[in-house]
Amino acid sequence: MHKPYGRLATYFHVHLVSDSTGETLNAMAKAVVARFDGVIPIEHIYALVRSRKQLDRVLEEIAAAPGVVLHTIVDKELRAALEDGCRMLDTPQIGALDPLVGALSRYLGAALSTRVGAQHALDHDYFNRISALDFAMAHDDGQGTAEELERADVVLCGVSRTSKTPTCIYLAHRGVRAANVPLVPGQEDGERLVGLRNPLVVGLTVSPDRLVQIRRNRLDALNADRASSYVDHDAVRDETVKARRAFERRGWPVIDVTRRSVEETAAAIVNLLSERRTHRLGASW
Repeated sequence: MHKPYGRLATYFHVHLVSDSTGETLNAMAKAVVARFDGVIPIEHIYALVRSRKQLDRVLEEIAAAPGVVLHTIVDKELRAALEDGCRMLDTPQIGALDPLVGALSRYLGAALSTRVGAQHALDHDYFNRISALDFAMAHDDGQGTAEELERADVVLCGVSRTSKTPTCIYLAHRGVRAANVPLVPGQEDGERLVGLRNPLVVGLTVSPDRLVQIRRNRLDALNADRASSYVDHDAVRDETVKARRAFERRGWPVIDVTRRSVEETAAAIVNLLSERRTHRLGASW
């Protein structure tokens, strides 16, 4: 990681204590730390902490590497023990979900659930995400007939190396059925997607310079020959221009992924799906 403005980075220990998988806590910690320049956390992750014996081991680790403690412990007795232990160690501890949970509780007037790992229950949403992931894998890189693609919520279309596959996988984890079809010069131009009625077709584009860089890195990783139109600047520019024109001609929404992460691209697609759903509901009233 680069040191901002030539200053030394600040390292600190952060202890993430969860009675579930720790995914939520880890994501929150990363999002918050990203707001600070020159700060690098040394993460200590403790997942599935559900007994006093496990908690005692966690407190020993915290004592050995003092820092900040973030937790999402639901059980009242276990949480009280963690708070007492941190107080004795003079270590700051934060219930990461407390502000949001408290605000929602006051607004809804509802009692809090004390069921550990409730967000990971094997419910309808869980199986929907698994089904969406299976769908994304089975309909990657142009696989699947038109009838099968009709079952998708969204179909991503774009030239090679525009993050179609990782975006589909990320969307699947949010329960969105996503497929992708690559545009291949002289072979596939996306025409077979024009007749689709159910899925939203989204075009992904990227700047030619960035695309050449990505493709060269890909060829280097494969130890492949770099002397081809795949990485030729003029050919790549022509390829991206034709793709964008095809998207505009068909009226498909376009997302430029040049400076977007996969998460940001997926968020933009979810927004498009939400707008489409709202528009359809409004039209049916």
